[in-house]
Amino acid sequence: MIEQLGTLTGTQKVAIVLMQMDQGRAAQVMKQFSEAEAEKITAEIVGLERVEPELAEKALAEFHELTLRGRPRPRGGRSFAAGLLAASFGAEKAAGVLDRLASSLAGKPFEFLEDAESGQVVTLLADELPQTIALVLAHLRPDQASAVLAGFQDEQRAEVARCIATMGTATPEAVGIVADTLRSRAGSLVAPKQAVEVVGGIQPLVDIINRADIATERAVLEGLELRDPQLAEEVRSRMLTFEDIIKLEPRDIQQVLRGIDAAVLAVAMKGAGEQVIELIRRNVSERNREILDDEIRNVGPVRMSQVEEARADIVRAIRSLEADGLITVQRADEDEYVY
Repeated sequence: MIEQLGTLTGTQKVAIVLMQMDQGRAAQVMKQFSEAEAEKITAEIVGLERVEPELAEKALAEFHELTLRGRPRPRGGRSFAAGLLAASFGAEKAAGVLDRLASSLAGKPFEFLEDAESGQVVTLLADELPQTIALVLAHLRPDQASAVLAGFQDEQRAEVARCIATMGTATPEAVGIVADTLRSRAGSLVAPKQAVEVVGGIQPLVDIINRADIATERAVLEGLELRDPQLAEEVRSRMLTFEDIIKLEPRDIQQVLRGIDAAVLAVAMKGAGEQVIELIRRNVSERNREILDDEIRNVGPVRMSQVEEARADIVRAIRSLEADGLITVQRADEDEYVY
């Protein structure tokens, strides 16, 4: 435990100050930092499980924080850090920061699977319990986990999805046993580093489904609906949809549409609401609007599966740009833009 103010780094002092604030005020401060700076501060918050009141008071005095009310709060850890990040940057970006932080602090217990083909991972996991499969997929990149999930039969796939969404944490020993067992069976792959904790829950499942093809997405959600309707509804509520394009700022919409072929966009707009259609037409250039209108007139009747696939292409483009930090998507718990 740190006992002297002089032994603290500047980042640790910032972390302590934020820990004394209510979450809303701390979130406003955190927003002033870059994502890289916020990640470093978060690492310190996670590590500072408890801070003695005397030390917190000294840190506050040094920062001349005169707005603090009440006694210093000696709490930190992952839960506080997660709440602070979510309030500052939104739930999805917060999850991404904590995932990267967990990897840097804990290592990657299943990194020996990162270069494996999805079919090889499916074969490796085929006879494992759904809980074990869920544990592994929650540690893989979402795109790789999505490809692996698609390789299982419908019933097994739905049960694995449910396990991912309801997963809590596991001890390092438990994760290590699973990783060691799979590594020994996997053959000549890179040995994993030791893990500290498991990142599971609904958001990792949403990330996996959003990167899956339409057939896999539908099968997983339908299977999940049969097993746990309430959980399936919560997963659906977090998933990004084509209609969510209305939650983007005009400049972000324009950036998304620049990378979409007019023919694909015309199919995606079939049956869409008037607000979505007008928003798209308003955010393309006059020349591209003429091309788009021609495509819409010429597209004719199309199967719903074609419409869904075209919309999925646009959703993937939105998610990719958002993941790169190039656009921002308003979430359900945030104020929406009014046009």
